[in-house]
Amino acid sequence: MPMMLQRCAVGVAGPLLAVAIVSVRVRAGQSVLPSGLFSYDQLPVRASGSTEIRQMLTGATHSGYRIDLHATDLAAGQMPHAAHHHVHEELLLIREGTIEVTVGTQTTRLGPGSAVYIASNEEHGWKNVGSTPAKYFVVALGDDEPVRK
Repeated sequence: MPMMLQRCAVGVAGPLLAVAIVSVRVRAGQSVLPSGLFSYDQLPVRASGSTEIRQMLTGATHSGYRIDLHATDLAAGQMPHAAHHHVHEELLLIREGTIEVTVGTQTTRLGPGSAVYIASNEEHGWKNVGSTPAKYFVVALGDDEPVRK
């Protein structure tokens, strides 16, 4: 096989192998998430101190990508937990209130309509620095265990 075709075959095989591995992981451990409608006021509340969490969904997409969505109400002056890091990525979508967010070495105050993207293994944390509850969504993307190659 000419060198150019070998490189092309390897370039195509790598992504296909990754999809196959992810598909096996979904079949073995998780089912594919169905469509869903989530009414905030009808979701069960899990309290953790002065924090209220409403789990909306957790599972895998059709391509095997793990996704988790929850809504949080965080009391004034509180942090949901200490700064930390993990393998999965996160999106923080702020609905109400003022949150001071630290990602890596950068700290800023954000309000309604703001968003934060947190890359894999980036140290991060936040605190409600307002005088009213902060309300936000967290979207966790991916697994905490990297796909074995």
